[in-house]
Amino acid sequence: MTVLTNARLVLPDQVVLGSLVLRGALIEAVAEGRSILPGAIDCGGDFLIPGVIDVHTDNLERQVQPRNTARWPSRSALVAHDAQCAAAGVTTVLDALCVGDLGFDGGRLQTYRDGVADLDALAGTGLLKSEHFLHLRCELPAPDMLALVEPAIDNARLRMVSLMDHSPGVGQYASLERYRALRRTEGVTEDFIERRIEELQAQREKWRTPNRRALLARLADHDVHLASHDDRTEEEIEENFRDGIRISEFPVHMDAARAARARGMEIIAGAPNIVRGGSHSGNVAVVDLVRAGVVDALASDYVPASLVEAAFLAGSMTGIALADAVALVTERPARMCGLLDRGRLAPGLRADLVRVHLHEDLPVVRQVWRAGERVA
Repeated sequence: MTVLTNARLVLPDQVVLGSLVLRGALIEAVAEGRSILPGAIDCGGDFLIPGVIDVHTDNLERQVQPRNTARWPSRSALVAHDAQCAAAGVTTVLDALCVGDLGFDGGRLQTYRDGVADLDALAGTGLLKSEHFLHLRCELPAPDMLALVEPAIDNARLRMVSLMDHSPGVGQYASLERYRALRRTEGVTEDFIERRIEELQAQREKWRTPNRRALLARLADHDVHLASHDDRTEEEIEENFRDGIRISEFPVHMDAARAARARGMEIIAGAPNIVRGGSHSGNVAVVDLVRAGVVDALASDYVPASLVEAAFLAGSMTGIALADAVALVTERPARMCGLLDRGRLAPGLRADLVRVHLHEDLPVVRQVWRAGERVA
């Protein structure tokens, strides 16, 4: 038995000074006030929140490819990624692996194949600090997407599939001038950029719709959660809703987010957007989405450490209660993924916990437990 006391417990509807009793992998009791047991761990008034649940992180890709010309051994990269997640308080991870390439990074396909194989090999060994699931990011205009995704569709760890389209002229890259500027940073010529835009737009015209229909049909009888990606317009939301997609991931415009909410869809937004003070690509500010009440979950996207910080910032910047802000990275993503055994500080649920110290305005993760075991 482990007892944590003198902690500000972030419960589903309030924050109280109290104690938690852990027995084995579960929370046994939640109580207000301090424990007098001699072995109780004094948390010094720090916050205790549920273990963070990240429904979309590309961080594994960054460990595999720490520099443009340096590829890291895949299992070493996975272990490093796992350690970073745990240190950031993320006890449940949906590793977002890209399926299909539109010419941004051909190495992503190897990362996808290796990532699935490495998770299969390591997930049951007890060596990983966080619990890992799969989130497949399917690039609809990629000609080889369907063949590539097939080996992973029946994987037991698959929890979410997002339907992406990173073609120039739509979604995140609706502004062709921004797309051109991004490509220029890679040192390619103007002629190459214009030729590539034409090629990718033609490829989208040919493959996007048949790939979309085939993928949705293939997943129709699977217990996975379907998400759209980078929604910009109400029309895109309508198409997604008609096709049975109930999650809008990273909407890039307020109109799309409001349309998704009107349809009862759940909405994922990027935590780094809050921490940085806005979008890195000129899209809607997530803090405005939170103020408008059109965010259900925050995802780390590319910085695992952003989640805890973004939750505390969301509370201070928008005026929503801390319990509601923390729920954006705990209870609500847990429910979104069907992981009903975690995400709240309540008896009978998994003892996934994060101790957070607030240093001035900066939340600092000090200790992390997963299933009752200290992992960071």
